[in-house]
Parts: sequence; structure tokens; C-alpha cells
Amino acid sequence: MRKAFICPSKYVQGEDELLNLGYFVKEFGASALLIAHPDDVARVKSKLDVTAKKFDITFVESSFCGECSRTEVARLQQVAKENGCACTIGLGGGKAIDTAKCVAQGEHLIIVPTIAATDAPTSHSAVLYTEEGAFDDYAYFKQNPDVVLIDTTVIAMAPTRFLVSGMGDALSTYFEARATSTSFSNVNAGLPCGFREGVCGEAKGTNAALALATLCYQTLITDGYQAKVASDHNMVTAALENIIETNILLSGLGFESGGLSAAHAIHNGLTMLEGTHRYFHGEKVAFGTIAQLVLENAPREELEEVIEFCLEVGLPVCLEDIGVPAITQEELMQVAAKSCIPDESIHSMPCPITAEAVAAAIITADSIGMDYKNRN
Repeated sequence: MRKAFICPSKYVQGEDELLNLGYFVKEFGASALLIAHPDDVARVKSKLDVTAKKFDITFVESSFCGECSRTEVARLQQVAKENGCACTIGLGGGKAIDTAKCVAQGEHLIIVPTIAATDAPTSHSAVLYTEEGAFDDYAYFKQNPDVVLIDTTVIAMAPTRFLVSGMGDALSTYFEARATSTSFSNVNAGLPCGFREGVCGEAKGTNAALALATLCYQTLITDGYQAKVASDHNMVTAALENIIETNILLSGLGFESGGLSAAHAIHNGLTMLEGTHRYFHGEKVAFGTIAQLVLENAPREELEEVIEFCLEVGLPVCLEDIGVPAITQEELMQVAAKSCIPDESIHSMPCPITAEAVAAAIITADSIGMDYKNRN
């Protein structure tokens, strides 16, 4: 049996850690292409200026357009070439990070998240979109980022909704890795570099990945609420530090080397409903996790623990919470069908999968979640 486990070369997290960014740039050379939204640059400009001066390096501004498209990637690669940039920095949220991955192509890459909303920063994959913002393709690179640098002071200053959404994304990690392990399904860690067409990665998850996914869930239950409160006050506490690590590192390693299954597939199906479009990825994944537990007929105690956690930190527990107060049978079956397309991760579940079964799980999860919500 072939197994695979992948991870960034370095993960560094701490208060005011951005002041050390220049040190990591210096490992590659004297300049770095900085891919970031202007608003994100403005949030951390003083720290960037300090670290540039301290380590005698230059940040080459990219005028990032905000979309991870093939055209933008090609433009930025030319900017890097013309300026002799020694490395690429993706600073900010998901689009900037994914664009940096595509520009760097697995070489000399530093990722600096300014929010802890997803587990994408540590991974070797990215999502490409058209210039109009429609989905284009997935891309996979030969290695994960060289450095993932987390300034917890910056993340503490971001709106709490981002942190909570990250907890929703992380919430699925253990349950999806468990399902993938039980069914002996393949994981993303086995994928070679390139775009998705023709990619065939045959590798199972490792015990290490499942252990990290388990710790991810345990830390959410232990520290999630306290971290949310700290974020509400823009303060860094031990609990917030633990949840930032959970949202980014534990969940990132857990999903990529442990596997995805129903929760993310159901999320993808739910995106067909216009009402869900204003909700974050992790918010929809949280409900997808509840639906997955219903689908696999998980123990009631486990389902209750997950729902109670979601209510405690403010994650969705029913369709109404993600902008769908009512759903027709036709819409439900469309969501279920999209969740079950041949390439979807739902086929990593250790139980029979049909669109009808998924539709039943979604409606049952919605009813149970609404019931718990009304009790509170």
C-alpha cells in the first residue's frame, strides 16, 4: 500500500511574527514579489517597512487584481522575472495565497495569512478562476510552501467571523479523515504537480495524518469558544493561539494528507443555491459536517457534540443559517446530485452513496439542527 504525507518546510507562528518576514526572504535573496490586496498591505505596512529595513530586503509590489486567474498568474510571473525576485510572498486571504502558489510553481514560496478562515495556507494546491470569477481548475504543485508565517497579532485584529469560519472548515477535518481512512480511499497528498486533467494520484493517508486530524477536533472542542471571545476583543490568548494553529496547520495537514469526504462535497453542492453565496466556505462546511454525520449514521452523542459546538461559537447548524430558509425538492436533488458527481470527495465515504441518500441526510441534518437551535 502506498501512503503519502506532505507539509510545508517551515511553519512559524507568534505575536508580531511579521517583523521576521525579512529573515525568511533573506534565505532566498534580496527581493520578494509581494502578492496581496492593497487593503491587506495597508493593514501591515508598518511591519513590512520595519522588516524590510532590518533585513535589507525589498518587497516588489504586484498590483494584484484580486482574482487568481491564468492571465493574472502569467502577468505576475513576468513582474517577478523583470524585477529579479528571489521568492514569492502570498499575503492576505485565499485568492492572494492561491495566486502566489501558482506564480511560484512550488519554488521559493512564503505564505503569510492575515486571517485564519481556511486551511489552505499550508497546502500544495490552489484553485484557479476565470477573469470573471468563475471556477476554472485545480492546480497541484511539486511541494508545499517553503514557509508559512503566522502573525497572531494581525489575525486577532481581523473580524471574528473569519476565525469562526476557519473553525467550521477545521471541524470537518477529523470526520473526513476518519471516513477516508475507514474506506481506504486516496488522499490529496498523492497528487503530482500539474492541473487536474489527467492527474492520477494513488496514495492512502498515514496514521500521522489521522492523529493530527484527531487533535484538530479535540482542540476545537477545548479551545474554540475561548478563542472566539479573545478574537471578539482583538486579544491574543493561549486559546486563540491554539485555534489559529488548529485552523491553519492541523486542519491543513489533516485534510491534505488525511483526506476529504462528504462534508466538502456537500459544501460544493450547496453552492448551487444562490442564498448560500454570501456565506463563507467554512460556514457551509460546518453544516456539511453535520450532514455527513447523519449520512454515516454517527452516534447520537457525537452528532450532539458537533451541533452544540457550532451553536457555542456561532457556526451554522441548519439550512436557514446559510441563507436557505426554504428548499424545494427539485433544488434539494440538484444539490445532492452535484455533491455526488464522479470526481467528488463524497465517494471516500465508507457507506453507499446515492443522491437520494445525500438529500435525505441534508434534510434530516437541517431538521435536527433547527431543533437544537430552537432549544437554545
